[in-house]
Amino acid sequence: MADTNLLAAQTPLLHDTVDACVDYKGRPVRRSNSGGWRSASFIIAVEIAERFAYYGISSNLITYLTGPLGESTAAAAAQVNAWSGAAALLPLLGAFIADSFLGRFRTIILASLLYVLGLGLLTLSAALPSLRFQVILFFFSLYLVAVGQGGHKPCVQAFGADQFDRQDPEECKAQSSFFNWWYFGICAGTFITLWILTYIQDNLSWVLGFGIPTIVMVAGLVVFLLGTTTYRYSTRGDEESPFVRIRRVFILAVKNRKTASSAIAAEEEARGMLPTRCSKQFKFLNKALLAPDGSKEQGKVCSIGEVEEAKTVIRLAPIWASSLFYAIVYAQTTTFFTKQGATMDRSITTGFQIPAASLLSFISLTIMIFIPIYDRIFVPLARALTGIPGGITMLQRIGTGMLLSALSMLTAALVEMMRLRTAQECGLVDKPNVTVPMSVWWLVPQYILSGLSDVFAMVGLQEFFYHQVPKELRSVGLALYLSIFGVGSFLSSFLISAIEKMTAGDGRDSWFANNLNRAHLDYFYWLLAVLSAIGLALFLCSTKSYIYARGATL
Repeated sequence: MADTNLLAAQTPLLHDTVDACVDYKGRPVRRSNSGGWRSASFIIAVEIAERFAYYGISSNLITYLTGPLGESTAAAAAQVNAWSGAAALLPLLGAFIADSFLGRFRTIILASLLYVLGLGLLTLSAALPSLRFQVILFFFSLYLVAVGQGGHKPCVQAFGADQFDRQDPEECKAQSSFFNWWYFGICAGTFITLWILTYIQDNLSWVLGFGIPTIVMVAGLVVFLLGTTTYRYSTRGDEESPFVRIRRVFILAVKNRKTASSAIAAEEEARGMLPTRCSKQFKFLNKALLAPDGSKEQGKVCSIGEVEEAKTVIRLAPIWASSLFYAIVYAQTTTFFTKQGATMDRSITTGFQIPAASLLSFISLTIMIFIPIYDRIFVPLARALTGIPGGITMLQRIGTGMLLSALSMLTAALVEMMRLRTAQECGLVDKPNVTVPMSVWWLVPQYILSGLSDVFAMVGLQEFFYHQVPKELRSVGLALYLSIFGVGSFLSSFLISAIEKMTAGDGRDSWFANNLNRAHLDYFYWLLAVLSAIGLALFLCSTKSYIYARGATL
């Protein structure tokens, strides 16, 4: 009798277990004492620490490059965009390692250790007296931080979302809110960074300004480890890696490209796998269902499920590509927005000026104010009208964010025109070191619009790429979302370099001249507004033919 009671205590009830999840010892996991908001809180905490550290570096990076390292404005902006691009693309590698080999939990720990090492070396580089060695160590450390972030970023968010079981109605709703509050948390960390660290870096010490993020990142890792016993760990058992399955689909599709697939498409439709129009769009991949001779010889074909898995990933391509225009605009907030503010009147009281990079806090503040409104007021009201769990579809949310992004560029262009006119009227065109008598608060609207854009587009993209990929590829899904901003940063860097070459020379000042009073950031912002409109149009065209993955919440 005692043995029976002991067995009952050790074996969770079937209705209380979570499918495909185990605890930290590999045992079936109970729904009642694992996962949910308790576990997610530890994970959100480490992400807040990581964002504090990341933005402690990135938000004021252009100031460090043009200041202590002596680079030009255009070169520094290109360097910032190149680093941001690498930091946003490396999550693809981190996600691959996590989903294929180490798992998300171990990848987070390894990435955090690399992150701390990079931050520590960055702090050391700022303390070195030799400029040449300082520059080498600085960029090595900077890209080591990018590598650490590459493993950290996609896995932490996916691991956090994994703490909610979508088969449970209450936890399904909580997971949808998780993406909103996740972004709220990281913006809170960013807000603190932009007011504290940027002031320390500008007025006290770069060594201290880089050292504090190192300490915070160590603390975040400790907090994450404290939640080890509460987490739910996803399992694949002995299943084959999804990367191997998808690769096999494409290889067999190429081999069988001359084989007709109409019979297979008809069979798919008969089995209810996909609508006919969707099957026609993927005739090439359907050939992976056939053996080279056109038969269905076992051992030489892919299953319908494997082909559908590959189709799901391919279907994301148009959405991913059209989102690049939004990412190009997003890259400007930490470069030219900051340089713009540095020329304006930033005084609050006599003898105190707010750091130009602190203006980025208005993006975080907008997000922190609007996300609770969105989650608690807008979503329930919209849900009552549409019947959609999230109030509006994920694609509608992203499109709204893209529209707001275009409006932020229009606003930035108009404000910059005012700033240039003020500098000209006051005779400050050739006095770049003299403050333009125009309040920096004129920049606040463009920051607020950028924040509102993030609430819709950024969170929407996160949720979309998490839900629209196979379960085993969710780290990769979030890495694909991050890669949008990586490629967007590289495109921004290329665009800046190309414009610099085209507009400089023959005694002319380029759009990005070191003397911003002779530059034309307004022209650049108008160009970005046009590109944003083009991107939104392409996005809307892509959404018309998009079919959500089965079982995904709109």
